[in-house]
Amino acid sequence: MITYLNLKTIRNMKKLLTLVAVALMSVGTTSAQELANFNFGGRGQQVKSPELNGSKVTFRINARQANQVSLSGNWMEGQRGGVPLTKGENGVWEVTVDTPSPEIYTYNFVVDGVAVNDPQNFMVQRDGTRYLNMLMVPGDRTQNYFEANKRGTVTYKWYDSQILGINRRLTVYTPYEYEKNPKKKYPVLYLLHGAGGDEEAWTSMGRAAQILDNLIEKGLAKPMIVVMPNGNPNQQAAPTLGLPNSQQNFRDPKMANAYVKSLCEEIVPFIEKEFRADAKPEQRAIAGLSMGGGHTITAANLYPAMFDYICPLSAAGSSNAEQVKALKAAGVKLYMICCGTTDFLWDNSVKLDALLTECGLDHIFYKSDGGHIWANWRLYLNDLAPKLFK
Repeated sequence: MITYLNLKTIRNMKKLLTLVAVALMSVGTTSAQELANFNFGGRGQQVKSPELNGSKVTFRINARQANQVSLSGNWMEGQRGGVPLTKGENGVWEVTVDTPSPEIYTYNFVVDGVAVNDPQNFMVQRDGTRYLNMLMVPGDRTQNYFEANKRGTVTYKWYDSQILGINRRLTVYTPYEYEKNPKKKYPVLYLLHGAGGDEEAWTSMGRAAQILDNLIEKGLAKPMIVVMPNGNPNQQAAPTLGLPNSQQNFRDPKMANAYVKSLCEEIVPFIEKEFRADAKPEQRAIAGLSMGGGHTITAANLYPAMFDYICPLSAAGSSNAEQVKALKAAGVKLYMICCGTTDFLWDNSVKLDALLTECGLDHIFYKSDGGHIWANWRLYLNDLAPKLFK
């Protein structure tokens, strides 16, 4: 059966098609205009920032209406107010500085007194409620901080905590081969963040996934599961989710060590149920920085037979002789202290080292330059992971 369209219908269809075409052109034009405003200078060239060129690195920002722009980076010691940028004829400001030594740095622009991120740099890390641009300088120290060829999987899991009284989120890294070996069980590293962090701190600022991917791909570390919980007992999850905090008083003596107890009595069993985790002490490790280092020490003190690998990093917290002797009796395979010599918690690590020595517990004291900074904690993880589960 053949249906013939009358002239009016054809005209209506033409009008409809014309409107659709105009709408599509409008969207395309708008997008192009947004990209032009965002990515390009006044003469149409693309703004690139940061641009690494050997011993120099150039930063640029398109800020035509600005009167003053400066660059502030966490490698710029003693340069208050940052480094001023020069405005070009096209409204693009730029400055070229010496490339700092290989590491991951953070920076921002200050435009007419207002701190702003680099709109051309998609590399950012989150520190609490701040998003900071990253400058990644390649070199021997940072070679494991970039993406590997064989990458593991980072997922979020929710669990119910009866001890803390809330539903909580944690981050889990599984190695590249995990999905391909459905019958294989893996050792587990419980990796804890510091004060002001959350369950995303180690993946955002610590580059934990990239470090593990590279070490495992190179055969330097055993494939392992890495569990990164939220160490703030009042939080359900990272503040970016906008979930309300618990109103429990965790300073109440009845709630002493509530988070550590939840970690050992709830999180460890949860992981060993939900993942193919090897549930033996010799297949469990615990490490943490600062506050998380304190949690690491406390977990070892309260549950001496749970973890065979114990690694406080720039740690708060303390132990006594009886607790160390209990660890020694439990047969701990590795106790590794890490701290920077200018860290404000350096004395804590020195005292812990002396106590372990006095009690005859074999251990490693890894001393680095620098203070209480992520540059050190990434370095420690890079050194620690190959020592685990041997």
